[in-house]
Amino acid sequence: MELNERQREAVLLAPGPALVLAGAGSGKTRVLTSRIAYLLEDGLHPGQILAVTFTNKAARSMRERLAAMLDMDLRSLWMGTFHGIAHRLLRMHHEAVGLPAQFVVLDADDSQRLVRRAVRELQLDEKHWPARQIAGRISRWKDGGLGPQDLSGERSVPPQLLEIYQRYELLRERAGALDFADLLLYALRLWDDAQLLAQYQERFQQVLVDEFQDTNAVQYQWLRRLAETHKNLFVVGDDDQSIYAWRGAEVENLFRFQHDFPAARLIRLEQNYRSTAPILAAANAVIAQNTDRLGKTLWTERNEGSPVQLYRAYNEEDEARFVVARVEHWVVGGGKRADCAILYRSNAQSRVFEEQLLRAGMPYRVYGGLRFFERAEIKDVLAYLRLVLQRHDDAAFERVVNVPARGIGAVTIERLRSLARERGISLWQAAGEIVQPKLNGFLTLIDTLAKACANQELDEQVQLVLEQIPLRDWHARDGDRGEGRLENLEELINAARSFTMQDSSDSLRELSPIPGDMLSEFLTHAALEAGEGGAEAWEDAVQLMSLHSAKGLEFAQVFLVGLEEGLFPHQRCLEDPAGLAEERRLCYVGMTRARQQLVLCHAESRRLHGSERLALASRFLRDLPTEEIEELRPRARISRPLAPAIPAASSRRSDCPYPLGGRIRHPVFGEGTVLDYESGGRQGRVQIQFSSGTKWLALGIVSLERLS
Repeated sequence: MELNERQREAVLLAPGPALVLAGAGSGKTRVLTSRIAYLLEDGLHPGQILAVTFTNKAARSMRERLAAMLDMDLRSLWMGTFHGIAHRLLRMHHEAVGLPAQFVVLDADDSQRLVRRAVRELQLDEKHWPARQIAGRISRWKDGGLGPQDLSGERSVPPQLLEIYQRYELLRERAGALDFADLLLYALRLWDDAQLLAQYQERFQQVLVDEFQDTNAVQYQWLRRLAETHKNLFVVGDDDQSIYAWRGAEVENLFRFQHDFPAARLIRLEQNYRSTAPILAAANAVIAQNTDRLGKTLWTERNEGSPVQLYRAYNEEDEARFVVARVEHWVVGGGKRADCAILYRSNAQSRVFEEQLLRAGMPYRVYGGLRFFERAEIKDVLAYLRLVLQRHDDAAFERVVNVPARGIGAVTIERLRSLARERGISLWQAAGEIVQPKLNGFLTLIDTLAKACANQELDEQVQLVLEQIPLRDWHARDGDRGEGRLENLEELINAARSFTMQDSSDSLRELSPIPGDMLSEFLTHAALEAGEGGAEAWEDAVQLMSLHSAKGLEFAQVFLVGLEEGLFPHQRCLEDPAGLAEERRLCYVGMTRARQQLVLCHAESRRLHGSERLALASRFLRDLPTEEIEELRPRARISRPLAPAIPAASSRRSDCPYPLGGRIRHPVFGEGTVLDYESGGRQGRVQIQFSSGTKWLALGIVSLERLS
């Protein structure tokens, strides 16, 4: 296998500790695989090597590469994930840590059920101590090596929460079970047996680790103790790609490694085989602003390449239209849709891109997640709205009768189903015939909500559901995962407001219809979008994903969108230096996913919580080298809305009766600015930015007064 000079140096290192700082696209998998092949060809037995990865996919890929390189039986080579290797060791040595031979491993649902049981046994209120959130909190503590005894006396930990943790551990141990985080903790406890530790130190003469920057405290201690005798620990990582602090990863482990193994060789892999020179120049400039780096600068022999493009959109809908138009242009030029990736900081941002892709009839795939209207928290709100509209909607009733938890259990639900079947009535009607305070309280809640929603605008109805049903508080307890759900709930308000604006033109109605009809149309729209647009596995489709999901992937054309202060970098990190540094690393990861073309986008204004707000361009954009950037919308004209640089698929002509950028007055919506125009005579449409938001209006039925 052909290697460059630095890669070869890493592969041929003499025994001893080594840190290979592998930049994005620098061939780290090739180096790891070649290093193992070199050790085997140098006389080491496969059973003397331990290779640790973070995904089963990476382990399979490396094993397949080795099999292609070597004519050797590799079955005795230990290669797998931290959790997989820990599980294997614990099965072999369960008695050393007091586990039964047939211990079971709890999945996430099992852990939550055990937490719920602990809460009930302690006679605590399940609504105040939700099982899902507490299970996540316990898992994060365990990733940091913290048991209940370590948290005793911590002021930040409520005594009830500590009691739940203690009871959870008691129940888990009594059941002879381990949760996912326990696999690592118990594997570390194995090394407390000096004889057993010495056995594996002797066995594994070489230990190699991939994605070392993603290790947590327990994983690092497990590795350090295993290699503390022979010190043959070969780790590959990149401090500039450490983006998982929220799930326990500690980039500081790279620095601890150098402290604990002071003789370690440091080799930098800086030659990039993925991206063009302009993309690397931009990415290097952004990440260089971070302090406390081990330091490296990516470079490539591919000096050609188009500049990084920067599009300053008028608002989020303009941003989405521009991106979809660019994808269409790419496809017309012979490119594949699957080579185009739209990357965003928050999953809630996918909604407006999904809508534009659906309108364009373009297949898309949401990678590593659900499409917007398929997400559980969105379906919960929609179910409440369905009940507001139609009380006899049994599917909606079952979905939210106990969401958030209000003490209406499975026994009560089955009783309702049985009564509904016997009487041939809906679950709502059945509930009205049962005297059960919590159930009757739910019926009253829906009736009250329906009265509050009457004669309200669509987005206000969504807002009312979120105000009167404690869904925000329920999800807020779920840490980082809950934060994403909260962002999705806020985006649903935007979706409702956007739908109202589109309906005013698409349905050829100048004024809003009655609220009930609008709600019905919106629910139909949501149901259709949840069932459309998702590409089949075999289908050529545009890729939509969060920046965290994009780690390890690459695409010919990358659109990095929503580069605005408070969105990216995220609002919660603006006053936190460590958090801001990780946001910058996340930006670097996103930029280095691009092979041929990188397009950065931000909006001048963005609709948040249902209202339009001015947006400040991300600080990351200020770090870009101007000589490598092509602005598709010059800064000097940023305040005047222009058409996208690449025309959309729809027909546009210069026969618009209202000049782009001109001012008009609408009899209902007031004054506005003309943004765009689609020709078609009386069937033509004009897009206008009003103070209440952006609207497409049909020229055949609206009366507009030209002001400028």
